[in-house]
Parts: sequence; structure tokens; C-alpha cells
Amino acid sequence: MRVVDLRSDTVTHPTPEMRTAMYNAEVGDDGYRDDPTVNELEALAADRLGTEAALLVLSGTMGNLVALLTHCGRSQEVILGSESHIFWNETGGASGLGGLQMRTVKNDADGTLPLADIEACIRPEGNPHFPRTGLVCLENTQNRCSGRVLTADYTAQVAELAHRHHVPLHLDGARIFNAAVALGCDPRDLTSRAGADSIQFCLTKGLSAPMGSLLCGTKPFVEEARRWRQATGGGMRQAGVVAAAGVVAMNTMVDRLVEDHENAKLLAKGLAEIPGIIVEADAIDSNIVIFRLQPNAIPSGDAMAKLAAAGVKTSNYWGGNVRMVTHYGIERDDIDYALGVIRAVMTGPE
Repeated sequence: MRVVDLRSDTVTHPTPEMRTAMYNAEVGDDGYRDDPTVNELEALAADRLGTEAALLVLSGTMGNLVALLTHCGRSQEVILGSESHIFWNETGGASGLGGLQMRTVKNDADGTLPLADIEACIRPEGNPHFPRTGLVCLENTQNRCSGRVLTADYTAQVAELAHRHHVPLHLDGARIFNAAVALGCDPRDLTSRAGADSIQFCLTKGLSAPMGSLLCGTKPFVEEARRWRQATGGGMRQAGVVAAAGVVAMNTMVDRLVEDHENAKLLAKGLAEIPGIIVEADAIDSNIVIFRLQPNAIPSGDAMAKLAAAGVKTSNYWGGNVRMVTHYGIERDDIDYALGVIRAVMTGPE
């Protein structure tokens, strides 16, 4: 049976070039900082995002956790979006391991957090009853808002606001290269040049590497983050085998992200033409499409089960929403096939 897996861009497989690079990787012991391929990847990541240093971590969740633990002390408060990945999908790690309190600001439909709402959440100094605000977090692209992209200007405004209150800004840039490609800009414009104090990005989503993320920032920040990586069990040895795929990913997989964005737009446009489906086809910035079913349509769980039985895999996104993500390995023909299957499930075979 033909399978079109649109659950996530994390289902990507490494390219043949990545597999060859992993096989031939020159390795050392990263605990002693003498793995040359890890060092190469970290230098490449820092250069691409315009930071002083970078640190290879096991996952995006670990990268965000380490960033929050590095920036904040126990009982401090983190301001972040109500739809953010850190809040929804990282098992409360920063609270459980770091004693940090999460304070959410409602995301607008375009993924942004209203500036006035962010400022209203920053705690005033001098009141012993309040936790101190330790960090503001943004996410770009904004996963749960259909992959919406935050502009450099908006990020810079948030950074200026946070810094005015002596609060750092962390950017969960799991798909930051998707954002840069969508806006046609240098990734540095969305990160270091926009004032972000730290940035995490994933190698395993649109860039298609099998594992790993990078946490970027100043040299002092990364040195302290290295300690927290160790504390959370993230120290690695011959990690060059992993890093080799990351180097290939960063050098070969960024430009092709435009194909994923085009396929996502085609998918959303096709979904909008199918009875019973509600989707904002004109609000697709990158590679994520989230839609819901009309109240009188088939229940979303039943629809997803029927789609999976026909080989089209999707992910359940709470409240009756369904998510589909385009990625390396999904071609235009796969989009056409998926739309045909969805149409048959929603309206019956033609």
C-alpha cells in the first residue's frame, strides 16, 4: 500500500550523502571537546546564526530545557506563548527540573504575542511576593499556529522590550531555517541581529538529519549551557557520527525547504476545496497545515483512522484539529494522492 506520511517533518530519513558522511565521520571524544566533526558543526551553526558559539544537544526539547536552566534561577518566571512548544510539548521539564514558573501570553493567529501583553506580564522589581521574570521566549516558526513565521522586525521589538526590563530573550527556532526561507532573508536577521540572546534549532525536522539540535549564544552562555547539558544527561562521546549528518544537513538541505512550503500551500488550497474541511489556505507561511472538520462532518478521529488505513498519515492536534506537515521525501504527486484520499474519506468515492 502506498504511504504518504504527513504526521511531521521529524519522520524524514537521512539523505544518502548524510549516511555516507556518518559512515566516514572523523570522531573524537566530545566530553574532552576533541571530536573534530562536532566542533565543525558547532562552528558552522554559530556562523549561520551569527552567534559566538554553539552547542550540540540531543534534541530540540533538550536545547530549550538547557537554555531555560542556563538563563534562569529557581522560582523565576518564564513568559512564553500559550501555543508554544515549550509549554505544550516538553513535559514541564523546566518546571520539574528547574523550578521555573510558566506564564503564558495568548498567541495571536499569526503566531505573535502582543507586545503590550508581554510587557504587562513582566514582574515589577521590589515586591517580595512576586517571582522574578527570568526570560521571554518566542517560537519561530510557530508550530501550533500552522507554522506561521515571525518577522525580524517583530522579534527585534520583543527583544528591545525584554532588554529594556533587563530580561533576556530565548528563541525556540526549531524550524528557523523554514522561517528564513519563507521570508527570503538571512537566518541571522531573525536571530542574533534581531536581538535574541539564545537560539535553539533542530537538525531533525526540515533539514532531515536523524538526530540533534544546536543551542547558540555567547561564549559564556554556551559554557554554562554545557554544564546543564551534562546535568541533564546530554554529554556525548564519539558524537561526530551524528554531527556529520548535521553538517551535510546545514550545507545541502536549507535551500530545498522552499519545495516543502510550496507543497504545503498546494495541500492547503486543495483541502479548502473539500466539503467538510475548514482551513485558512491563505495563512500558510511554511510547511505546516492545520485544519479542522465542520461540526456536521465525520469526527476527526474517525477521519484520521480512515486516512491512515488508506496510507495517509496525519497527526491529532487537539480540539478536533488535524495537522499535516510537508518535508523531504514528499513530492507534488504525494500531495495530489493525499488530497484524493482525503476527498474520498470526506465525501465518499467518486
